Amino acid sequence: MWKSILEQLKEYPARIKVVRLMIEHGIGITERGSLVVGPVEIADLALAKAAGVDRRVVRKTVEYLLSDETLKKIFTGLRPAGALLSPIAKILGYSVLEIRADPSAVGVLAKIATILSEEGIVIRQASAEDPDLFPEPRLILVLEKHPSGDAIRKILNVPTVKSVTAY
Repeated sequence: MWKSILEQLKEYPARIKVVRLMIEHGIGITERGSLVVGPVEIADLALAKAAGVDRRVVRKTVEYLLSDETLKKIFTGLRPAGALLSPIAKILGYSVLEIRADPSAVGVLAKIATILSEEGIVIRQASAEDPDLFPEPRLILVLEKHPSGDAIRKILNVPTVKSVTAY
């Protein structure tokens, strides 16, 4: 999806900034052209400030997205994935693992979940960054307790895992 959008907007770098931010944060569009995060409408100016562009760029981007049938279906259906718990995990008494692995590899999450399961660790949340949007995507796991050093070593031994950060 992202590559197709980049191709369509290649002559409009400011619009690319807007669309990228919309995808990263699950900002959708209503049929009548309002920007929404879930049921909450947000102002064009708010998105413009966040993207570092003029508010008119946001409006033109929305108009463009609604004028293309495929993009319209994508952005009128786009929803946020929910609150990411990793920034507040410590406050909640949880642990976090950030794993960098080959994003095209199959079964990475399954292998890591198996290792954690064998330790009796519950995964409260799993979030994988989109490799089309992030040059070094991470798999972020919020865990009910800290994994042992042995579990981290086992995760590092998963063939496609490049690094593990625990906090």
